[in-house]
Amino acid sequence: MANLLLDDGTIESDLGEIARELAPLGIQLRHYDPGTSLLFANLLDQHVLTESEKRYCVELHNSVFEFIQQENGAIWCDLLNVHPGSFNLHHLIATYGRYHTHSVAEPLYVLAGEMIYGFVRPDGSQLQLLVQAQDYLYIPLGVEHWCSPSASLNFKAVRYFAIPDGWVPNYTGTQVSDSLNKPR
Repeated sequence: MANLLLDDGTIESDLGEIARELAPLGIQLRHYDPGTSLLFANLLDQHVLTESEKRYCVELHNSVFEFIQQENGAIWCDLLNVHPGSFNLHHLIATYGRYHTHSVAEPLYVLAGEMIYGFVRPDGSQLQLLVQAQDYLYIPLGVEHWCSPSASLNFKAVRYFAIPDGWVPNYTGTQVSDSLNKPR
């Protein structure tokens, strides 16, 4: 389950409290355990997946979570698979590891591993959210954020797209607060 690091050093792990902290930004965090991971547990443990294996994970997942696509107006989705040997790992970190926004909402469901997101609150303070397996994260359009794999460099998530270029970052120039140590 998710953990939230506030800029005063407080760590929150209660889902209700995390939701309360994220609410002013319109961010939704939910935890779902549909049991689908039992059907492809071996694939979740693998670093490298074939395109066929990725499609299988997404199709099986979407048979249970079709409402997520409908709820967000998604026209398609894919499987983001980050691991230590990812050919584009440095590019992903460089692209999404700086504060940015998107022109559409950014929903994703974590199948395995963990990822860190940083957010800027309306008052300018910052926080970090560690999302883990079975967490669903919805970031509304225009919310300033960054993301990066955790130190484990292991993350599999289904990303939803409302428009083909919806995940293109629009950089804001905001610097990460000194009170939060962003992983590199």
